[in-house]
Amino acid sequence: MPVHRIRPDISVLSDSLEVPGIGYIPVNAFVLHAPQPVVVDTGLGLPDRHFLEVLAQVVDPADVRWIWLTHPDRDHTGGIDALLAAAPDAKLVTTFVAVGIMSCESPLPLDRVHLLNPGQSLDVGDRTLTAFRPPLFDNPTTVGFFDDLTGVCFSSDCFGAPMPAADVAESTDARGLPAEDLRAAQLMWASVDSPWVENVDPKRFLDSFHLLRDRAPELVLSTHLPAAEGITERMVDTLGSAAGLSPFVGPDQAALAQMLAGFEPTGP
Repeated sequence: MPVHRIRPDISVLSDSLEVPGIGYIPVNAFVLHAPQPVVVDTGLGLPDRHFLEVLAQVVDPADVRWIWLTHPDRDHTGGIDALLAAAPDAKLVTTFVAVGIMSCESPLPLDRVHLLNPGQSLDVGDRTLTAFRPPLFDNPTTVGFFDDLTGVCFSSDCFGAPMPAADVAESTDARGLPAEDLRAAQLMWASVDSPWVENVDPKRFLDSFHLLRDRAPELVLSTHLPAAEGITERMVDTLGSAAGLSPFVGPDQAALAQMLAGFEPTGP
């Protein structure tokens, strides 16, 4: 997992996962180097990722005060248990429903939880973080946030896009992909991650972007996209056109059988 210090107060722990037929999905976690350090999501749960060791390259886990979980999907919670153990003074920022979902697998100690809903804010020493629900999401508990000091938007899955190669997925700048390619990739991701956009009312859907348009963040940090600086308006226009988009349909059993047959050893 490469680590990028993209701003003096922001580090990105980059990772990616190859999904055949779709591409390489970026899977980022972030560290906000505030007086009360904040870790945003905790990466994949794969044993070779060593999330805690990678995190220690940019912040002592014992110094972490807040773990902002944008939602409890496995690509966001991989290092959560290890980090809670290594950061005894940290609180997990999440929602009531997310706690319920996580309790089905491993109940959270409620004294370590800080419940925060969209529209509410968290003081982390030199700034407040204001929670919001991104326009696109794959989990009903999703809560991103705006850094009210710098204007940076942490958007969870929203604005994600599969990349053509792992090194592109783990790079520091989404603008490394040509604009038309990025647009196509973000719409593909919308059809995969938020298939419900097929059924939305276009006007009401566009209205859900008002916070992003009003705040106009210069930098957007998505879990599933390299850092996107200076292209927020273009990305909002892209996702705003997703209403009515047909959902992604993956391979069926016949395609899987054909693929598996290709793996079978042939006789002499």
